Amino acid sequence: MTTEEDDFQGDEDYKSKSQLKREMHALQDLGKRLIELRPDQVAPLPISDRLRAAIDESRRITQREARRRHLQYIGKAIRQEEQLDELIRAIEAYDSGSAEHTRRQHLAERWRDRLIAEGDALVGEFIDYCPSADIQHLRNLTRNARRDAQKEKNTGQAKKLFRYLRECVDEQENPS
Repeated sequence: MTTEEDDFQGDEDYKSKSQLKREMHALQDLGKRLIELRPDQVAPLPISDRLRAAIDESRRITQREARRRHLQYIGKAIRQEEQLDELIRAIEAYDSGSAEHTRRQHLAERWRDRLIAEGDALVGEFIDYCPSADIQHLRNLTRNARRDAQKEKNTGQAKKLFRYLRECVDEQENPS
């Protein structure tokens, strides 16, 4: 007597019922993370209009059971997304504990430190990395941060530079 699993041992596409449930729950967890993002964080994400509408709808659902069912719907909508890997990577950029968030933080920190050390000479290199950055604003922030470093003062200019660089890095890393 053979079991159903034995019949499908040779089929690489076969997934057990348990495996399908695990995948479904993972997509629902991803949907929960999506719902928790602010609208300005959701806007640049590479998602379909159907999923975007489902996320917007979830903001007004307050009843517990309705919210649970809606999360199942969002999980189903995520399953049909074409760019799932890009979506996961973009969501992780907002999750402060994720490797992607840390990588982007470190990238922005390296750019900040190099810009303060090397000045306007490096601005062109950053513009090559992130063409959408405002060159005049970047130069101004860099000069102010360098001035603080030279005077050994902390007026928050390095932090302003970092925030702007982080915005630019996020914009560059999240293709819309």
